[in-house]
Amino acid sequence: MEHDPFEDVLIYFSKSLLGKKGEEDILWDMAKNCISKLGFEDCVIYLVDNNNLLVPKAAHGPKNTHNIEDGPIEIPLGQGICGHVAKTAKAEIVNDTSKDPRYIKDGAAGLSEICVPITCDGVLYGVIDCEHPEPDFFTDRHLKMLSAIASISAIKIKSARDCQALMEERNRLIQMKEEMVDLKSRTLSSQLNPHFVFNALNSIQYFITSEKKKLALEYLSMFSKLIRFYLGQLGQESVNLKDEVDMLHSYLDLQKLRYDGLFEYTISLQKNCKNPEEAIIPSLVVQTLFENLIESTMSHQQKGQHFDVLLEVTPHSVTMDIVHSSLNMASATNLSGYREGILQWEDQINLLNTVKGYNITSSVDKLSENKRKMTLELPRLL
Repeated sequence: MEHDPFEDVLIYFSKSLLGKKGEEDILWDMAKNCISKLGFEDCVIYLVDNNNLLVPKAAHGPKNTHNIEDGPIEIPLGQGICGHVAKTAKAEIVNDTSKDPRYIKDGAAGLSEICVPITCDGVLYGVIDCEHPEPDFFTDRHLKMLSAIASISAIKIKSARDCQALMEERNRLIQMKEEMVDLKSRTLSSQLNPHFVFNALNSIQYFITSEKKKLALEYLSMFSKLIRFYLGQLGQESVNLKDEVDMLHSYLDLQKLRYDGLFEYTISLQKNCKNPEEAIIPSLVVQTLFENLIESTMSHQQKGQHFDVLLEVTPHSVTMDIVHSSLNMASATNLSGYREGILQWEDQINLLNTVKGYNITSSVDKLSENKRKMTLELPRLL
C-alpha cells in the first residue's frame, strides 16, 4: 500500500496541538510546522476580529512577518479571495490569480491560491490562505488536507476561547466577591459611624447622670441589640423581614434621641399581607437606606419632619413606600444623597443586582411641595 505523506502531516498536526492552549500557539504551530510540511511556499492565517475584518495572525514563507506586528493588512469580509471565502464559508482553489479580479496582490504575486475557512459549529474564526508562484499548483488533495487542518484548528481555537471566557468569568466573580466583602465592611463602618455611636452613647450617659435610669436602660438595650444585629448581619446575605423591621425601630428611636426629636416616624404593614414574618429579604439594604435618609435630611436640623413607612409583602417581593413630609422640603434637596463620608447606597444596590441578580429597584416621586415618596422594591428570597 502506497504511503501517503499527507496523512503523516495530519497525524503530526493533531499530536502537536495537544500541548497548545492559546490561540497564538495554535496558529503559529499551524503556520510554521504543519504548512511547511505540506510543501507550501507561502501561507497566511487570518482571524476575524470584532469589526468583521480578517487580520493576519501567523504566517509561513516570504510573508512570515507579513507586517503582523507593524500595521497588519486587514481585509473586510467579502473583499478579495480571502474575504469572499470568509463571507461564504466555502473553500476555494484559484488556479490562476491573474485571471481573478478578486485577487489582492500582497508582495510577490502568487499565481495559485487556496483558501479554506476555519469554522466550528457554524462560527467563522478565520481563514487559511496559501499562495504559490506557479499556476495550477494546488489540488483537491491539498484542499482536503487543508480543510481537515482547518477543522482541527477551529475546534482547538473554540476550546481555547471557551477556556479564556471561563477564566475571565471566574476572575470577574472573584473580583465581585471581593467587592462584596469590602462593601459589607464599608457598610458596617458606615452604620457604626462615630457620630451615631458617640451621640447615642452620650445621650444614654445623659440619662444616667440625670437619674433617668429607666430611659438609660431602655436606650442602652436598643443600642446593644442594634450593634449585635449589625455584627451578625455582616456575614449574612439575607435577613428576616420581621427582624429587619424590629432593628429599624431601634435605629430610628436612637436617631430620634440623637437629633433631639427633630423627626417622627411610623412603620405599618399593608392590610391583607399574609405571613409577613416569614419573608426573607437581602440584608444590609434597608438599614443603609435609612441611614442615607436620616443623615441627609437631618443635616439641616429642621424640626417637624415625618417618615411614614408602609410595607407590602407579596409572594415574590417586598415593597417599601417611604413618605417624607417636611415643612420646608426645599432644604432637604436629595432624599438619596449621603453627606460626605457616608457610603453611597446606590453603589451597594448596583453591586447586589450585578452579583446576586436581585433586581432591586428604587424611585423617588414628588407628591407635593412638602411631601415626597421613595419606593424600594426588594426580592422576596423566601
